[in-house]
Amino acid sequence: MTAFHLATLVATSSVLFFASAQAAQAPLPVQIEQAARAELQRQMDASGLSEPQFDITVVTARAAPACSQNVAIEPVDTRFPQRMRFVARCNDTPGWRYEYAVRARITAMVAIAAAPVAANETLTDSQVTIERRDISNIADPVANPSEVVGKMSHRMLRAGDILRAGQLVSPILVKRGDAVMMIARVDGIEVSTAGEAMDAGGQGAVVRVRNAGSGQVVRMRVAGPGTVEPVDAGINR
Repeated sequence: MTAFHLATLVATSSVLFFASAQAAQAPLPVQIEQAARAELQRQMDASGLSEPQFDITVVTARAAPACSQNVAIEPVDTRFPQRMRFVARCNDTPGWRYEYAVRARITAMVAIAAAPVAANETLTDSQVTIERRDISNIADPVANPSEVVGKMSHRMLRAGDILRAGQLVSPILVKRGDAVMMIARVDGIEVSTAGEAMDAGGQGAVVRVRNAGSGQVVRMRVAGPGTVEPVDAGINR
């Protein structure tokens, strides 16, 4: 084989390799969809929601010039699944920048009301179940039913309503002016002191309490009806 033929073969092989590399890249709208799916999965993992499923549509599937390398895709705004924005850039071509709008429908297994619940009624195990629901427009669905049992809503809940963290509160267990028991546990020894609540709060809330003996005001965590404990006790428990 002559040097000319060898050079021609090498050049042809290089062109074929480049073309194959270009062909191996998925179409840009597909890459945008993949990036959106990865971002939504990251959000679902962070929220703890189980078995999420996505239906994604790239709204602006405009044509873009070829890029000689892999396109860099970055999220611009992913706060709302039904109106996300992504940008595609070709690093070796100045000015090669295209923005895409993406709409997504998300379903996941979330806690719902299994039966009607009156306003300010404490939720019980029998009133909460888990089902797959569309959460595309819901920012704070609850993944685990155990997280809402014992809480209440200020409005009536209908059977099938998705339970939202921001709409549920813990019942008031300690009211301002209530006599409370301040309980601390150190090395297995329990010490209790009488006190007076200076704030109202539900389970886990941090309230001010005046020590009946010393008059000192300290911040304590509500542990139960008429009972408070040191703030760090609720964390380390």
